Amino acid sequence: MAKITELSKINVPLGGQQIDLQQIDHAEGGMSMLRVRIREGKRFTIFDIDPVTATQWADTMHQWAASQGNK
Repeated sequence: MAKITELSKINVPLGGQQIDLQQIDHAEGGMSMLRVRIREGKRFTIFDIDPVTATQWADTMHQWAASQGNK
């Protein structure tokens, strides 16, 4: 059984999606994963990603956001 820890809930103002970030700790010393769960109406998209992928994703998002300025 995995332990799930809520990290953040983000409501997207344009489009109305809800993004949930959770830490998934697998039983008996398994790898921890970051679960990204995107809800769009009744549809869900779920990614379970490893720390390396999470870092690449976060870095790319940060670089993009920083390049946008305060538009």
